[in-house]
Amino acid sequence: MTSGAQPTVVLSSDDIHRALTRIAHEILERNKGAAEVLLLGIPTRGAPLATRLGSRILAAESRPATELDQLVGTLDITMYRDDLRRHPTRPLEPTTIPPSGLQDRVVVLVDDVLYSGRTVRAALDAISDLGRPRAVQLAVLVDRGHRELPIRADFIGKNLPTSRSERVSVQLTELDGRDEVVLS
Repeated sequence: MTSGAQPTVVLSSDDIHRALTRIAHEILERNKGAAEVLLLGIPTRGAPLATRLGSRILAAESRPATELDQLVGTLDITMYRDDLRRHPTRPLEPTTIPPSGLQDRVVVLVDDVLYSGRTVRAALDAISDLGRPRAVQLAVLVDRGHRELPIRADFIGKNLPTSRSERVSVQLTELDGRDEVVLS
């Protein structure tokens, strides 16, 4: 796709729904259930994705929705980013960790797009300041390639090969009023 080309919807609302359901089941399968799992969404769009995954996991395990706050949290990585000097006005988001903490749990980081890997590196630094999980896994809605660090996702909604000049925009109902992933 060349610059100036029309934006293309690469994931519809139904596609996102299916991808998140599949990822939730993959998380359950890999971890033999969710008893030790903690989903940490990286703001901005990783947080609602983590909540959606948590709801699907609870439903798959026939657990009540009231347990969502024990399964899902958010992880603000703003102060751990290596581009803070270039974007100093980035707003801080709250980090919320369930009362049970992350010690000896399997933390699944959740984000919308995996690109260079720098956001995930910052998240790993933030986690190390909060405790010592048994393992850290990564779930992303879109993996667009172009890694600058040796980081890979464990759970991927869609692999989307792109050029560096293309833009991947994830829109979620909670923030944008609709669900879709657009390539432009």
